[in-house]
Amino acid sequence: MMSEQPSNDPATGIVIVDHGSRRAASNEMLLVAVDNFLQASDFDIVEPAHMELAQPDIATAFARCVERGAQRVIVFPYFLSPGRHWSEDIPNLVQAAAADFPQVEWLVTAPFGLHAGMSAIINDRIAQCLHHAQGTPVGCDVCGDGSKCQLQSGPLSGDSTV
Repeated sequence: MMSEQPSNDPATGIVIVDHGSRRAASNEMLLVAVDNFLQASDFDIVEPAHMELAQPDIATAFARCVERGAQRVIVFPYFLSPGRHWSEDIPNLVQAAAADFPQVEWLVTAPFGLHAGMSAIINDRIAQCLHHAQGTPVGCDVCGDGSKCQLQSGPLSGDSTV
């Protein structure tokens, strides 16, 4: 697992991009993720973006990075798997955004994928849900009160499939 950052020269802006949602709460979660990353990283220029359905879009976030002094923009797809959005859609949107700034370098990173840290996250989510379901709640940044963490047996109501 690589944790040491290479030199931040030239000035580098980061765009963290998710899919985008019609649900405001989902879009707001990206803002929290971006703020958390900003606090935990050495990067001063970090902007959120949604691929579609919400603002700011990739072009807006890219331009904000440049306005803030970025000479290189790195786009991180806040996605689990390397599907079509990662291999085609996001690079195409970034290329279009970068066309207005020919002096700015850019690249798109891999999504989360099979990063070693994902197993710890999966284990943590399972433990949080089990604690909630067993009546010993611990804090969860997604479900909060744990109302979605309920032990079930047999088919869920209305579900007759196996």
